Amino acid sequence: MQNSQVNTSLPLNVSSGIAESKSAEFWQLGDVAVRRIGFGAKRLAGPGRDGADVRERAVALLRHAVELGVNHVDTAAFYPSHGGVGQTSFESLDWANDVIRRALVPYPEEFVLATKVGPTKDRLARPDELPALVERDLRALGVDTLDLVNLRLHGVKSIAEHFGVLAELQAKGMIRQLGVSNVRVEQLHEARGIAPVVAVQNRYSVGFGRVNDEILGVCGELGIAFVPFFTLTAESREAGGVPESAAVQEVATRHGATPAQIRLAWTLSRGHHVLTIPGTSSRQHLEENLLAADLTLSPEDLTTLDAITD
Repeated sequence: MQNSQVNTSLPLNVSSGIAESKSAEFWQLGDVAVRRIGFGAKRLAGPGRDGADVRERAVALLRHAVELGVNHVDTAAFYPSHGGVGQTSFESLDWANDVIRRALVPYPEEFVLATKVGPTKDRLARPDELPALVERDLRALGVDTLDLVNLRLHGVKSIAEHFGVLAELQAKGMIRQLGVSNVRVEQLHEARGIAPVVAVQNRYSVGFGRVNDEILGVCGELGIAFVPFFTLTAESREAGGVPESAAVQEVATRHGATPAQIRLAWTLSRGHHVLTIPGTSSRQHLEENLLAADLTLSPEDLTTLDAITD
């Protein structure tokens, strides 16, 4: 991670145990070995939505996440965001990147900050608009090079023109690694014909987004990280929270775990290349989410959870 700004706050007390963790807890995301449970900035606002106190709590939470060993944070210029239950549209609060910069600059070594471009307020950005969006993220995050940029698509058949622009920016040194989001298998292959792809972000959870089983498997075969979104919220989508499920609760009770931990553990069980980026505004939930890495689901558990369909 290359820093271009200086943070005058106290240095982070990064967990010394990260290098001693089991190798199965890590995935090589580009040139950095990241923990398979990262952190997503989408839910940073929580119920407070905005205000100086909300942002200060977000700064503290981000610093605590890194102190606990998180070294993969996912963000976007339009985060935090929120919406209604089951909705795909959302309201953007647009301050996550500012808070991340305040909390984490200078960024730790062996750290991946992933962002995404494509969506605008009312449409998918045109290819010629992407350079300005990348430059905006560079400034907002206080870096010279973005670690990982995911191209988030919606409503297009071909990925070539948009992804080609990002590949050109990568060649100029503005981006280190590229990923794609909300894509089909054929679009992934199209992108790989233009530049290497290190990550795919599609919706996926227990009983939700199982149409993406195929691309999850393809990613595993190709050595590409599959980084699902809505892993905790599932069918609640933009509203956040963890939906109730009798089957998930049954497994959680057997393990003395939370339903969120079970959803995360099941997601990680889908392949060593599967990473999770659960978001929260709660210190307690952050700590609980990270403990999901210690859960081992039994064959009976997996059968129960696998049987839940969309």
